[in-house]
Amino acid sequence: MHADAAPPGQASLPTANSTDSFWHSDPSKILLGHRTTASLPTEADVVIIGSGISGASAAHFLRQDDRGKDLKVVMLEAREACWGATGRNGGHCAPGAYSIPSDFREFELQNFKTLEALVSKHDIQCHWRSLSVVHSFLSKSMFDLAVQTYNENSKTDPGVVKQAKIITKDSTSPSLADLRIPSAVGAIIQTPAASLWPYKLVAWILENLLSTTTSSHPSFNLQTNTPATHLQKTSEGPWIVHTSRGMVATKKVLLTTNAYTSHLLPAFSDLIVPVRGEMSSLLPPNDMAPGSENPPLVKTYCFIGNGEQNINQDDYLVQRPFSEKANSGGEFMFGGGRSYAAGAGVGVSDDSEIDPPAAKYLRQELSKVLDLKNGGRELRASYEWSGIMGYSRDEKPWVGEVRGELGLGGGEGLWVCAGFTGHGMPNTCLSGKAAADMMMGTEMGDVFLPDAYKLTKERVEAARTFDEVHIADANGFR
Repeated sequence: MHADAAPPGQASLPTANSTDSFWHSDPSKILLGHRTTASLPTEADVVIIGSGISGASAAHFLRQDDRGKDLKVVMLEAREACWGATGRNGGHCAPGAYSIPSDFREFELQNFKTLEALVSKHDIQCHWRSLSVVHSFLSKSMFDLAVQTYNENSKTDPGVVKQAKIITKDSTSPSLADLRIPSAVGAIIQTPAASLWPYKLVAWILENLLSTTTSSHPSFNLQTNTPATHLQKTSEGPWIVHTSRGMVATKKVLLTTNAYTSHLLPAFSDLIVPVRGEMSSLLPPNDMAPGSENPPLVKTYCFIGNGEQNINQDDYLVQRPFSEKANSGGEFMFGGGRSYAAGAGVGVSDDSEIDPPAAKYLRQELSKVLDLKNGGRELRASYEWSGIMGYSRDEKPWVGEVRGELGLGGGEGLWVCAGFTGHGMPNTCLSGKAAADMMMGTEMGDVFLPDAYKLTKERVEAARTFDEVHIADANGFR
């Protein structure tokens, strides 16, 4: 909806000239530049804005639902398909275990299992590898707090102990050295987790949707390079989605726009804030190879409390599989270092640039926090890029109908699924399904979704009593 003046923190549109992500180095020939129809449709049953994993999942589950399988769905993407956060993230799917409420833990675990089953059933070539993740703590106070939280949650939720194990300096089998983190003060190992090529997963979902439609009457119509510029609610009922290429009339709109949500709904500017993160693809040491004395990593990692970074500014790592081709593959996909970026990247919705100090930190620091047997030397990057995350004021995603009484500039028929605070891969798939279910008529109380994720007036009011995102992020707690 139009506003007379942009509120502080409102996101821009996605930039046209984004930095080059490793994950886009092998783009889908079907999706690149794809427009299912040459002209933008003037009408649709549902318009989904955004083509990352949230939007793709919502469209997938609409097609699976008898109530939605025959609907005409138009998906609008400002850039190429999956060119936002999902195509720019760390390639890591790690459900929380010990530090979150039991309903969150179960939701994230089921989200993981849903993705794992989808990949397995359809043999999706997205390099999915199920393994475990090591939370390596470089700060004693942060480790002590994590252990305290683990112990408290495990008393009421048996799943915590099943999924996570504490490792101290006295632990053996494994020891911190076995985990290649001898300098850590402690660690917590979580299972399950996965490393994957996230763009290829979403590309398969979108290609599958396109393959089951007809060119004469496409039930799924993907329009890339078509930014939605604003939303208009007509008195008769339908929404008008304005784009750079024309308008689409529809009764239902779903915003899977994550960090960019406030561009279309300015009243969300204080609830979902764009935050720029730094990612890199680092080349492994020359002697690292399968079967060598310096073997590839068998777990993924999260590094917490390194240097001056607070609890909100962790670093994360997966190692890509080595290729059968000589000297190829095995890249360290290492992200983080936000404390070294200007303003920690908070409020930045422009991914056309990297943050050089954060990029330098990533190249230099990995050899220090992980035993790579390379003398702690700086690693060389094959790709360095940035991505825009959507940080939620209360740290939880926002899923539901943006009804008029919420005071967010919405109205009947407008839905949102956004605000994943850098933790989207274990939440987005089933959040997208929940949004699709509600759009098809399922009552909000009956969908599989933590109550704390649901968009309600009470939650909006409560969130606005919390510190604003830039303050909470700087203070190291919500």
